[in-house]
Amino acid sequence: MSVSVITNENFESEVLNSTKPVLLDFWASWCGPCRMVSPIVDEIAQEHPEIKVGKVNVDEQPELAASFNVMSIPSLFVFKDGKVVNQAVGARPKQEILDMLK
Repeated sequence: MSVSVITNENFESEVLNSTKPVLLDFWASWCGPCRMVSPIVDEIAQEHPEIKVGKVNVDEQPELAASFNVMSIPSLFVFKDGKVVNQAVGARPKQEILDMLK
């Protein structure tokens, strides 16, 4: 499955109303650690079709980032049934990100 671009406009339908667990990556193009995590998040999207994966560009969606008190990036959030069940800040290895989804 491919990674969805999440915006204020599609957040409810893509994340809150998803029947699958959602991994959401808050990132920015100028962020070095974000560039390290991005390919890992892309891999997870390809290898795990049972998970919906989305990315939120904090520069383009500041209101969405603010609504989750994102102060540092990358910030990873896991949603199940429309609720945040796990979150982490900073670059993480792939296995640690997968463990967040359990």
